[in-house]
Amino acid sequence: QVQPVESGGGLVQAGGSLRLSCAASGRTFNKYIIGWFRQAPGKERDFVAAISRSGSSTSYADSVKGRFTISRDNAKNTVYLQMNNLKPEDTAVYYCAAGSLMVRMSGEYTYWGQGTQVTVSS
Repeated sequence: QVQPVESGGGLVQAGGSLRLSCAASGRTFNKYIIGWFRQAPGKERDFVAAISRSGSSTSYADSVKGRFTISRDNAKNTVYLQMNNLKPEDTAVYYCAAGSLMVRMSGEYTYWGQGTQVTVSS
């Protein structure tokens, strides 16, 4: 069992960068797929990126491909989401989640963090 905790959100201008972190407690962190999702006001929670247990495989939503990079450091029980060239439409609460399958469906992830707000001004 793991408990993800997100950090690193904030306010940034369009074109800027942020790095989100997802730190998880528990010695079984490296047994989980980690995904990032985001939810804007009035919208559904959308898939952003996911990373395999070893970090050798990644997956991205088309809307962030080429701008966002997901990585993990299992020694630190942490997954990162580097976000570059941010756009106002990236504004949302960002969540990380742990699961057993590398999929884009939020329902397949078992453990969720509380989220961190990212606001991109134009």
